[in-house]
Amino acid sequence: MDDGKKILVIIMDGLGDRAVRSLGYRTPLQCANKPNLDWFAVNGTSGIMDVISPGVRPGSDTSHLALLGYDPYQVYTGRGPFEAAGVGLVGKAGDVAFRCNFATVDDGMNVIDRRAGRIKEPDTTELAKALDGMRLGDITAVVKEATEHRAALMLQGSGLSPYVSDADPHALATVSRSEPLRPNAAATAEAVNEFVHRSYEVLKDHPVNRRRIAEGKQPANILLPRGAGVFPDIQPFESKYGMSASGVAGVSLIRGICRVCGLEVIEDAGCTGGTDTDMNAKACAALRELERKDFVLMNVKATDINSHDGDPRSKIESIERLDAMAKAIREGIPSGTVVALAADHCTPVEKGDHSGDPVPLTIYVENGIKDGVASYDEVSCARGALGRIRGVDLMPILIDKADRSEKFGA
Repeated sequence: MDDGKKILVIIMDGLGDRAVRSLGYRTPLQCANKPNLDWFAVNGTSGIMDVISPGVRPGSDTSHLALLGYDPYQVYTGRGPFEAAGVGLVGKAGDVAFRCNFATVDDGMNVIDRRAGRIKEPDTTELAKALDGMRLGDITAVVKEATEHRAALMLQGSGLSPYVSDADPHALATVSRSEPLRPNAAATAEAVNEFVHRSYEVLKDHPVNRRRIAEGKQPANILLPRGAGVFPDIQPFESKYGMSASGVAGVSLIRGICRVCGLEVIEDAGCTGGTDTDMNAKACAALRELERKDFVLMNVKATDINSHDGDPRSKIESIERLDAMAKAIREGIPSGTVVALAADHCTPVEKGDHSGDPVPLTIYVENGIKDGVASYDEVSCARGALGRIRGVDLMPILIDKADRSEKFGA
C-alpha cells in the first residue's frame, strides 16, 4: 500500500439525537453554538451513517469495531473481553471475561441503583481489590476497576464457557441468576452465581461502603457481571491496513477495543472517560500521535453520558465543549490530514439509551469536495454528498481520501 496522508477519526460518543420536545423539537446539535464543528462541515463532505445497519441499535463495542473496518457480525464475541483488555486484563485461550457494574442492592437482592450513586475511583479501586483473586473451586476470579462505576471480571480455569446469561438484570429488579445457554456452560454459570453472592458478602460491610453510608451515599455492595465473551481472533490493524495506529480514549471499553485491534493506547491523566474529561488535553494527545502515527482514533464520551442522564441542556454544553476541542484540532492538524467527525451511535436524551438512528458524518481534507452543507447536525449532514453509508464503509473511504487505497483491477 502506498504511503499517503494521515487519518484522524473523532468519535463523539452518543452524539446523535432525535427531536427533543423541550428544545422545540430540535436536536441538541441543532441548538448548540458550534462554529468549529460547522467549519468542518462547510469545508468538508458530509453524510449520515448507519454504524451497523439501518435500524440496528449499536453498542459502543460493536460500533467501534465497525468504524475500524471490522465486521462485528464476524469478530464480536461479547463486550466482556474488551472491557477486560481496556483495564489491562489480557486473557489467554479459555479465559472468559465480563463487564460489570458496581451496584446497590437491598437485603432481598433487589437492585435499587445500577451505578451505586455514580461511584468512581478511588472507592472502586479498593472494592475491586477486595474481590480480586477470589477462588471459586478450581476457578479464579480476576477483578479490576474500570471507568466510574464499571469493572471487569475475568474467570480463569479449565472448561469455561462464554455461553451464560447475565447476572445483571439491566433494570431496577431482582438480581438475575446466570443460566447456561449451552449444556457445557453449567459450571461457568454456577461460578458466576457464586461470585455474585460472595461479592455481596464481601462488599456489604467493606469500610468503603460503611463510609459511603455515613456520608449519605449509596453503597456499592455487589458486583453484577454481564456480556460474557472469549477474547476474539482479530487481524491486527497495522497488518490489515498497513498503517501504524494509536487510540486516545478515557473509557476502558474503548481502550480495550483499541488494544485487541492492535492500536497503541495513549494514557492521559486528564482523559477520564466522564463528563469531566479534559477535551483539550485529549485533542493535544491526538495531535501528538499524528506526528508519529499514520492513524489516530479519538473517542470523547461526555455527550453519551448526558443522554443516558436524560439531560438535553448538559448535552448542549458538552457539544459546545466539543466545539472548543474541534477548534484545537482545526488549528493543529498536520497539512493534508484526513479528519472524520462522527458518532458511534445515537443516544436520544428522551430515550436515555442507544437507538438505531443514523449518525451525522463529516470528512474533511484540504482537497476534498465542499458539498454546501453549512451545519454539523443530523438534518444538515443528511443532505451531503456522502449520502448514507454503513460503519464498515468508513475506513475504505478514509483510506482512499488519504491516497492509500489499492487499485481494483488493471
